Amino acid sequence: MKICVYGAGSIGCYVGGRLAATGADVVLIGRERLGAQLADNGLTVTDWQGAKFHVEAPRFDTTPDAASDADLVLVTVKSAATAETASTLAGLLKPGAVVISFQNGLRNAQVLRDGLPSATVLAGMVAFNVVNQGGGAFHGATEGGLEVQQDPSVSAFAEAFARAGIPLARHEDMAGVQAAKLLLNLNNAVNALCGLPLREQLSRKAYRQCLASAQREALAVFAASGIKPAKITPLPPHWIPRLLGTPDAVFARAAKRMLAIDPHARSSMWEDLEAGRVTEVDYINGEIVSLAAAHDRSAPVNQKLVELVHDAETGGRRDWPGEHLLAALRSATTRG
Repeated sequence: MKICVYGAGSIGCYVGGRLAATGADVVLIGRERLGAQLADNGLTVTDWQGAKFHVEAPRFDTTPDAASDADLVLVTVKSAATAETASTLAGLLKPGAVVISFQNGLRNAQVLRDGLPSATVLAGMVAFNVVNQGGGAFHGATEGGLEVQQDPSVSAFAEAFARAGIPLARHEDMAGVQAAKLLLNLNNAVNALCGLPLREQLSRKAYRQCLASAQREALAVFAASGIKPAKITPLPPHWIPRLLGTPDAVFARAAKRMLAIDPHARSSMWEDLEAGRVTEVDYINGEIVSLAAAHDRSAPVNQKLVELVHDAETGGRRDWPGEHLLAALRSATTRG
């Protein structure tokens, strides 16, 4: 059984590295720059609990042809590249290949499904944060696992993921799971704009209030769209904005029981800005804006976050104090 990670970046290298280190036949497909790092240093994967895996000579390729004989393809490209990925893989994958979208956003699996009619395409979700530490090292900085759409084809691969310590949790309602993850990912923009590690950012009430405002708006949009977010944390989705608004000491005690975050954790959006890359804000906060428009609603908080992140992509501010960011979001709501 051959597993291909298509679009190997932080998530892809972390998942692929754990699979390869524990005996799976894995090929990573990614950019030449990353391939050079792995050739020089090997691939090292660590996590917040102290686990460490190392692959001395990971199989890495820069060409899509390396996916042609894969039984399972894990798609981890940025959302903007999904349609192009489907077009590329359509002429390469062998009949009956299974494709799992481990990407942010709500629509990537359907885009892949539309472009890969001969493959079994499943929605997936990564519930943990990964930090690229450079030199071929990738650190899983929060707790969480891999979630995937229920399908008989998953059974053939389940053992490899369990052996790697990242078991596949299967769900009939992946739309609800993805919506719940999107609610949490709305914080990516806040984190990218403040420039702080996740744990430090979430320790400050003003930043949490920014996230709570974005989440409340998203929950209203989901309700209008008939989308019911699943419960993927100890608290139901509708309770999380309330918790975010509690005093710092109260939140700190409750957060320890909800999600373990180590000091290295940063959002992928912050990482994109650091690297000078275009972010996925249009597929996260922008998804709420698009859903709202489709139901004749507005989403001014998430729209403002989209605008501020796009501004940051072109050299704009990335050190927003919590009170200033919150004021900007409240001002957008008043204008909306």
